[in-house]
Amino acid sequence: MAKTIVAIMYDFDKTLSTTDMQNYSFIPALGLTPDEFWGATGEFSKRTGCERILSYMYMMIAKAREKGIKLTREFLRECGKGIKYHPGVTTWFDRINEYGASKGVKVEHYLVSSGTKEILEGCSIYNKFTQVYGCEFYYENGLPVWPKLAINYTQKTQFFFRIAKGVKELGDDNSVNEKTVNGLRIPYTNIVYIGDGMTDVACMTLVNKNKGYSIGVYTNENKESVNQIRKDNRCRFVVKADYSQDKDMEKVLKLVIDDVSNRTILEEKEKVLANK
Repeated sequence: MAKTIVAIMYDFDKTLSTTDMQNYSFIPALGLTPDEFWGATGEFSKRTGCERILSYMYMMIAKAREKGIKLTREFLRECGKGIKYHPGVTTWFDRINEYGASKGVKVEHYLVSSGTKEILEGCSIYNKFTQVYGCEFYYENGLPVWPKLAINYTQKTQFFFRIAKGVKELGDDNSVNEKTVNGLRIPYTNIVYIGDGMTDVACMTLVNKNKGYSIGVYTNENKESVNQIRKDNRCRFVVKADYSQDKDMEKVLKLVIDDVSNRTILEEKEKVLANK
């Protein structure tokens, strides 16, 4: 019998990390403050009508060129090394995996971010994920010339279906849209989504609709807005952004794993009894 899988989908900026990933090393390397860079991005988006995610990707290229910085994949990966995380994140994945194994459940971690994948490739937790999806550049002669992939808050929802069906290749649109005949690799009910704010609402709502588990994480800065998301029934749980041992985040995920494990046991028992 195939092992039961629980898939955890994560946002990154302010969900796992303490702020936007570009703020740690990339923006300071430009000689700018986060307010200056994101302010310029907002002004460009307003002036041109360019979508916000595409605007920040354009601004990364434009500002790097302006400062004489070669925006290579290697440079961006180096920028990922300075990322700081919420408490407990660096040990979180192994702890949850071990607990899942103790309950007969395989836990898979998926990162779905509107941030920069090349920066994520340099972060210390990159290899903890089964798959990482983020905004990515297409390169010619070692430099970015076009967006290879841009993920905004509504485009994130496609990855719920990709993960459920086991369709990893982004170029494979047929498989992700075809009707499932032999069952999902991961049932919708076994998917968890963890995010920190309004840009996660579309995914949270989709997960809720399909009877999965949505979790809003908060810090002192965004506690009120995350609580409002919960009051609006857009996420099922609200917990502090602390992934340390025995904190609420770990307790909730262990209960989720227990729930999936017990449901699987009951379903198998139902089949056995039906065949007697």
